[in-house]
Amino acid sequence: MVIIDEADTMRREPPPHGAIGSSTAYRISDAVPGRTMEFRKRVLHPGSAIGLHRIAHDEVYYVVSGTGAVSSGGATRPVSTGIAAYLFDGETVGIRQTGSEPLVLIIAYPIPR
Repeated sequence: MVIIDEADTMRREPPPHGAIGSSTAYRISDAVPGRTMEFRKRVLHPGSAIGLHRIAHDEVYYVVSGTGAVSSGGATRPVSTGIAAYLFDGETVGIRQTGSEPLVLIIAYPIPR
């Protein structure tokens, strides 16, 4: 078992896949030796986005708070607190913050071996 305090993993950085705006990343699973999945929290500040990118695995964006718009396979749908977007291997995906409050996400996906 590995216990991780998210406060120990926090860093401010541009969002991945295009550096659109600013974000706070909690790279929670990075310290786990031999891990087979990623588990991260990311706060997209107003006007920020994880840019469109092709994924080579299934991936989940779970909205903890805020509002956003998630894109996958050419479709874009609104998301808000309590919504999970299950994204499929091979799709081009991304998510952007909308509204006045930051978009807080949990992101999980397997690490290819």
